Amino acid sequence: MPKTPSKDSENRPDPQVYTLLVELGRSPEDDLPDGATGAGLLIYASGVDEAEAVRETVGVLKTAGLHPLDVTSYGTLEERLKAGDTVPDEERELMTRAQRENAVIVAQQTWFTGEAEDD
Repeated sequence: MPKTPSKDSENRPDPQVYTLLVELGRSPEDDLPDGATGAGLLIYASGVDEAEAVRETVGVLKTAGLHPLDVTSYGTLEERLKAGDTVPDEERELMTRAQRENAVIVAQQTWFTGEAEDD
């Protein structure tokens, strides 16, 4: 017998996908490379609103033994396009996957070290 949706689920908006930049510190459980002082992760996360996407992302990262320090949201695809961002097809595909799977997807990671880079 199919499950009847509850009133709460009927009134719940469809999930959106948010582009998040998460700064990580070190923790004893992480598997960041030796010499790294932290990391930056570019993430696509689904949620009915931005706050939910951030909460889910932080929860997933903590479960993985990581130490999120700061989260910056760049909004939904629509918000990014309105702001003038160029969003390549590869990013759009990852956003579609995050929405379809109701997932948190790490699209890019950058390790931080104490050394300054030469430009």
